[in-house]
Amino acid sequence: MCEDELIPPQADMTEREWLRAGVETAGAGAAPVPTTGRVPQWVNRRTLLGGAMAGAALAVLPSPGQSPASAAPRLGAPGAFPFPERPNGKGEFAILVTGDAGTGDEAQYAVAAAARDVCRSEGVGLAVGLGDNIYENGPESDHDSEFQDKFEKPNNGIDVPWLMVLGNHDCSGLIPGSGGDPSRGDREVSYARTSKRWYMPARYYRVPLPAADPLVEFFALDTIPWSSYVAQLDPYYRWDGPYMRAQRSWLDEALRTSRARWKVVIGHHPYLNNGKHGSAGSYDGFEIGNYTSGIHLKDMYEKVVCGRADLILSGHDHTLQILEPTARTGGTRQVVCGASAKTEDGKAHFAHPAAWQNFSDHGFMLLKVAGARLTIDAYTVDVATRKATLAHRTRHTRPVAAPAGAPA
Repeated sequence: MCEDELIPPQADMTEREWLRAGVETAGAGAAPVPTTGRVPQWVNRRTLLGGAMAGAALAVLPSPGQSPASAAPRLGAPGAFPFPERPNGKGEFAILVTGDAGTGDEAQYAVAAAARDVCRSEGVGLAVGLGDNIYENGPESDHDSEFQDKFEKPNNGIDVPWLMVLGNHDCSGLIPGSGGDPSRGDREVSYARTSKRWYMPARYYRVPLPAADPLVEFFALDTIPWSSYVAQLDPYYRWDGPYMRAQRSWLDEALRTSRARWKVVIGHHPYLNNGKHGSAGSYDGFEIGNYTSGIHLKDMYEKVVCGRADLILSGHDHTLQILEPTARTGGTRQVVCGASAKTEDGKAHFAHPAAWQNFSDHGFMLLKVAGARLTIDAYTVDVATRKATLAHRTRHTRPVAAPAGAPA
């Protein structure tokens, strides 16, 4: 979705409104907290654009092919960088986190260069890419040269496995960033078979670390069909179609059975967000319909993820945010890290409680996981000098939920 087409979004519920809605609902004996807010009483260019996009997609988008709906063994290239099986010299698993990086421009290369220096000093053994891996339309094939220009070359020297998820630009339909053709994401899954870095065995998957006795487990999601800017034409990818039902069921079971002390859900679209895209259920000012607003993604986060995972890592908004865990999230912390190549307008649009946030600088984050703690380091990057500055550190000492089979 083109950034200059956005209007200031309608506000998501504040924490106080969310709690009050829950009390009122419980008092009435009705079903759970509402997952939609106010219906906008205005019509403007953004609303009209959304309607036009949906109509165009239903009229002419090709039907995407069905793709595997569960994780698969790694099929990387010969010599693919291995997953770390033991902590680094500091007794931690250190993980680089980037998002919305795939522009191929100077800012992406500068952030990657700064991250490379930090990765070497911190003993990073794994990286995460939070979607919009190939701007603006996603790859044209599984051997598109953009994989080299917008991923391999910038990240040369960060020689670790990269857990990749799909973004809306990776699954563009007729309109860049619409998320209207999910089948394009299969090209990124296929690319994983030939890359030493890129890890995407399926459109969604889980990675325990270390594999034998996991300390942390990552659950990678495909959030696109729940939050596309256009309606999905193929019934397989509808918000309530077999693909999304299977993914939700898979995630519920995966979180339930995980033996890891720390659990991290990664996906392109955030649950909560103080940037201009807004939060799930009211993305970009939309609060009606089955798409665009992310209403069904919000429902999934609230019913499957919150209170079970320690972190939700997302991109989509080109900002750096470490939001506070609250009653609304069941203790789960939302982190937005989408400033690895683009930035936003320098101001917060919403007021979800935050430990730290930055709306103007490029940057990346590091997760450092040990048995007694999970640490999030946020770095800003000066593009001109390609230097990173540690801007904030947040630390967890108690997991949200005990691992499966562990004493309560």
